[in-house]
Amino acid sequence: MDLLASFLDIVLHLDAHLLALTQQYGVWVYAILFLIIYCETGLVVTPFLPGDSLLFVAGALCGMGSLQLGLLVPLLIVAAFGGDNTNYWVGRLVGLRLLRRTNGLIKREHIDKTHAFYEKHGGKTILFARFLPIIRTFAPFVAGIGLMRYRLFVLFSALGSIVWITSFTVGGYFFGNIPVIKNNLTLMVIGIIFISLLPAVREFIRHHRQVR
Repeated sequence: MDLLASFLDIVLHLDAHLLALTQQYGVWVYAILFLIIYCETGLVVTPFLPGDSLLFVAGALCGMGSLQLGLLVPLLIVAAFGGDNTNYWVGRLVGLRLLRRTNGLIKREHIDKTHAFYEKHGGKTILFARFLPIIRTFAPFVAGIGLMRYRLFVLFSALGSIVWITSFTVGGYFFGNIPVIKNNLTLMVIGIIFISLLPAVREFIRHHRQVR
């Protein structure tokens, strides 16, 4: 419970924690952000890491002058793209064996839902999944298991990485320091998390109705 409470505190108060990291570690905070985005997109066991809200807050800190937008954006695009490709090749080379050996750590229902989404939307899933928490972690993994053509995967992965990172960081840069948002940044983070989870909630409701 203490670990969960600490994680929720970090997620809901990203502005304070990220600012503290910036003040404490200086330029090394770029490496920390790179690692978080890489892991969130590249490791199927870490879909719980903050993505959208972290990018928005990081963009807001760029607007404050604590970070440099021109360095942050390309660095995180590389992190997201690299994570995607790592996930793809893990899925392609050892995906099915990994599922059997994780003893439920990687939930099969997440894989099944992502695969259904992938089947419905085709290659565009890699692009759309960028804006859907959890699904964006599993989409490249499932693409690898399904032997999606790598050239097509790379195209959508690169485009998705650019659009996702740029939209949230630049959005935070321009809007994160508007007084009403800056003074209520925690509420803004909660709002981003809520909006990001809406597709999953809608899918749950739809599935529940179908079962009934």
